[in-house]
Order: sequence, then structure tokens, then C-alpha cells
Amino acid sequence: MEVAVIKTGGKQYVVSEGYTITIEKIGRGVATQDLKKGDSITFDEVLMTEKGDKLTLGTPFVSGAKITATVQSVGRAKKVEVVKYKAKSRYFKRRGHKQPEIKVKIDTLG
Repeated sequence: MEVAVIKTGGKQYVVSEGYTITIEKIGRGVATQDLKKGDSITFDEVLMTEKGDKLTLGTPFVSGAKITATVQSVGRAKKVEVVKYKAKSRYFKRRGHKQPEIKVKIDTLG
């Protein structure tokens, strides 16, 4: 079984072919990628690969390793509510936030 560890969005994910993972929005500010269902993504920041008995660790990344994936869906996660409350002072604030997320299916490890 082939396994790899990739880094995207400040987080690390253990992936294999056929896995579906949910990641946060890719890119920041002007560099934000507008992705649609069916688009292809390439992850270049591969931290580790394992093919059978051969384990390759990157320093910090494995040179020449690329992971390709297909976007399954683009949307937003469930709402996270932030509540601020102070007893006996009539202070109560409620705010909500939905984090953008992308579901991606891993096609090939390379």
C-alpha cells in the first residue's frame, strides 16, 4: 500500500490513492484558487512517501514527489458559534463563522 504525507493549508494529511479528504481553502488573498467540481489539483509539498518497504523522508520535502487529486465539492463547513458572556452585567454576544472547505479525492501518488 502506498502512503504519503502532504502539507497544505498549514496542516498535514496522511493520504493514499482513493482517499477523500476535506481541506481548508487553498491559497490566501490574491493567491486564493477558485476551484470548481472536477478541477485537478497538484500537491507539491510532500513530506513523506512509502511504497511497500521503501520509506522516503523529505528534508523538508521529498524532491520530485507530486500528488494529484480531483475536487469533489467546494463549500463551507458547519457553523461554529462563538459566544461571549459575562454574568450579572447583561453582556451577551453571539457570533457565527463558516470555514470554507474543499473535498478532494486523491488520484495518484508520484
